[in-house]
Amino acid sequence: MTIIKRGKFLTVEGTEGVGKTTNIAFIKTWLERNGIEYVATREPGGTPLAEEVRALLLAPRAEKVQENAELLLVFAARAQHLAQVIEPALAQGKWVLCDRFTDATYAYQGGGRQMEKSTIATLENLVQKSLRPDAVILLDIPVQLGLERARGRGELDRFEQEDIAFFERVRAAYRERAGANRHYRIVDASQTLEQVQAALETHLNQLLQETL
Repeated sequence: MTIIKRGKFLTVEGTEGVGKTTNIAFIKTWLERNGIEYVATREPGGTPLAEEVRALLLAPRAEKVQENAELLLVFAARAQHLAQVIEPALAQGKWVLCDRFTDATYAYQGGGRQMEKSTIATLENLVQKSLRPDAVILLDIPVQLGLERARGRGELDRFEQEDIAFFERVRAAYRERAGANRHYRIVDASQTLEQVQAALETHLNQLLQETL
């Protein structure tokens, strides 16, 4: 009987305008070049139901979204995503590459919205049990620079419309988590694209060596 080695769970995090889309494409190329079977997905989202929740969360609206409602929607989408996509892929030995995960909740709802970390942790344990990413790549950039990049892309979603103080708290929360968790890899996203991707490749090669 062949025992399938569980896959690796890799997430990419960062504030607005850090270049996640471009750099996730680079990571996909690296995975393919190394012959690693993978599933690429995102949060909120990843399944039809979770994508509907994503649309609810991101759409600008006149009605103020209550913070607990926002948090519960995030974890509702995550529960579906885990059951339908992430857990099955990992069990099949595939790597999962996810654009944001629970660290984003600690950053945006915990840091940005200033919600209690203990509340987030309770939902994290309920929905995820012991599952945590094997590695978190944090693309870090000064907030003003990131917002200038993001706002050059066109229409802003509900989160992108927040003020700069909100995003400063988000970035601070990310950096705090990076300092407290050894599985974080920080990449300075204000560098040139070539420098960013060279740093990414170094981190990815180290992660691959750890799995051998």
